[in-house]
Amino acid sequence: GGLDKIELEYWVAVVALAGVVELENMKVKEENARNYTPGDCGFDPLGFFPEDKKAQLTMQTKEIKHGRIAMMALLGFVVQEALYSTPVTQETPFFFQPLF
Repeated sequence: GGLDKIELEYWVAVVALAGVVELENMKVKEENARNYTPGDCGFDPLGFFPEDKKAQLTMQTKEIKHGRIAMMALLGFVVQEALYSTPVTQETPFFFQPLF
């Protein structure tokens, strides 16, 4: 693959950032107590999240399904790379090159 070529400092920064996000999420959860919805950190700068409850539930369901599909796609890359011992970027280069 190529994960072995990534510097240790990068992984430390990624884990630290994830920790900060989790700590902030815990604060939001404690502040909102009963009104807390898992995953809702109040971040919606473009205002895409609907106001009515039914539309909110629909949007949340779509977000969960799209996240699961993305995880399956990533798993496909990992399996392909493990089976063929070739980086996915070399196996399918047309996905990783600019269109023009």
